[in-house]
Amino acid sequence: MKKKRNTRLLLQRLVQYASPYHARILCALLLAILNVTLSLTAPVLIGYAIDKAVSPGQVDRDGILWLLAATAGAVALSTLFGYLMNLCTNSVAYAITRDLRRDICRKLNAVEQRFIDDHPHGDLMSRMVNDVDAVGEGLQQGITQLFSGLVMIIATLGFMLRLHYVIAFVVVLITPLSVFVASFITRFSQNMFKKQSKTQGELSAYIEEYVGNQKLVKTFGHEEASQQAFEEINDRLKECGQKAQFVSSWANPSTRFVNGLVTAAVTIVGAVSAVNGTLTVGQIATFITYANQYTKPFNEVTGVIPQLQAAAAGAHRIFALLDEPELSQDPPENEEMVFHGQVDVEDVSFSYVPEKPLIRHFTLHVSPGQRVAIVGPTGCGKTTLINLLMRFYDVNSGAIRVDGVDIRELPRHQLRSQYGMVLQESWLKCATIRDNIAYGRPDASEEDIRRAAKEAHIARFIERLPEGYDTVISEDGANLSQGQRQLLCIARVMLCDPPMLILDEATSSIDTRTEIRVQRAFAKMMKGRTSFIVAHRLSTIREADVILVMKDGNIIEQGTHETLLRQQGFYYELYNSQFAES
Repeated sequence: MKKKRNTRLLLQRLVQYASPYHARILCALLLAILNVTLSLTAPVLIGYAIDKAVSPGQVDRDGILWLLAATAGAVALSTLFGYLMNLCTNSVAYAITRDLRRDICRKLNAVEQRFIDDHPHGDLMSRMVNDVDAVGEGLQQGITQLFSGLVMIIATLGFMLRLHYVIAFVVVLITPLSVFVASFITRFSQNMFKKQSKTQGELSAYIEEYVGNQKLVKTFGHEEASQQAFEEINDRLKECGQKAQFVSSWANPSTRFVNGLVTAAVTIVGAVSAVNGTLTVGQIATFITYANQYTKPFNEVTGVIPQLQAAAAGAHRIFALLDEPELSQDPPENEEMVFHGQVDVEDVSFSYVPEKPLIRHFTLHVSPGQRVAIVGPTGCGKTTLINLLMRFYDVNSGAIRVDGVDIRELPRHQLRSQYGMVLQESWLKCATIRDNIAYGRPDASEEDIRRAAKEAHIARFIERLPEGYDTVISEDGANLSQGQRQLLCIARVMLCDPPMLILDEATSSIDTRTEIRVQRAFAKMMKGRTSFIVAHRLSTIREADVILVMKDGNIIEQGTHETLLRQQGFYYELYNSQFAES
């Protein structure tokens, strides 16, 4: 019962996606009626032609030629209308797949960051690509078969009832057996297609991870183990795919067998009727053709059952993603607010998992223009604090205020536009260097872009490239060194010139000499701006106005570099263990 309800809901949602294209769907239905009507006219004409050749010497050649010409015209027009119907149905199917991908992309931008972090990226990509493709192929096959099949069944049944209701009754009586057999096989194989779709997503996730970290795999000599892990998932996909295809492939020959029984029954009953004089030979030929055309839609539908089941499995995964809860509604933009950079963290508690508290009763006051360095052991909550400041996650309790306003009362885009963020893991898109620097300010002038590159000490490198700022960066900046990618990210932030900065190990991949110059640029950029600096290098930490020492989600020490060293507490131990060599 639950499966039927889920299937009904799935169809309802697909119908909702098809509703904007009702004009094309109605056009396809009209073309299907014309196509089927003309295709059913041909057997009648052929039957008449057969009856005009009763015996040697009694052949109406002129009548036969006229009927054959009419048959040829009917077939030609039927083919034309069928072609136009396919154009309409295909355009609807492709439009729906486009809309599904658009909605998935919009959903990924609207869901909580937690959802993105908790799901393999390759699996999400598989839903957008493979599952949507499966739905599109199923719709192409399904809509075409639905329109032409329904019209064919209704029309042929009407023609058969007009010719001989007893034979029509025999056809209608036997045909449901094929529907029963197909539905039984479909129910049995549907779970296999769902498992196939899920495994395909798992394989895509592994490939995305494996290809993206190929250097690391080779560095640790993990090629063989990675190959074995890939083959294990690939073999599972092969196994469940074979089972799904094998079981579902029984539907078509089974229905063809039942439909063969229909043809045999029609032939036998028709022959008896011809002997009794209630049917002519031409009418028997017409009836056999109609019986085949009546059963044809059942054969065609069962022939595409694998695609339809793969489409259903893909649709379940797509709609499961689209049903994920979205971020809370943003309040309207506060146009009157002027950001000065005062940040107050008031008794904030947060945890990614409820049973594992991370930050507990955290309080912090940062004055405008203050440079705050955050240090501490791995897992102490440094990056989590950054996530909370940017509202990638919302606090469980307490509040974070910027210039006295709770950040939950500000639109996320307005809040985030006030921060410039440089992370340890640099991200660059596949585009020109100019486009990457201007990512935060697409309308920036050429002069501003070059000034930002110069301040980030990457301008000379860019100008030495054959195409300069028009040089195209490959995916994730693979054709640049890690340090060069980091400098481009720094230039991107410098171009935006925000009132607040977040630097999370921003110079970790830069050589010492370049770092000194970049730190000077940072010092100039941070002047008068509130800055949060997560770093381990002394050159950054020493210049901070205040250093926060975090442990287990709490601030255990705070002060300047010299003050904390004199206290000889936890920071003193960190300094000696990590920075003493400096």
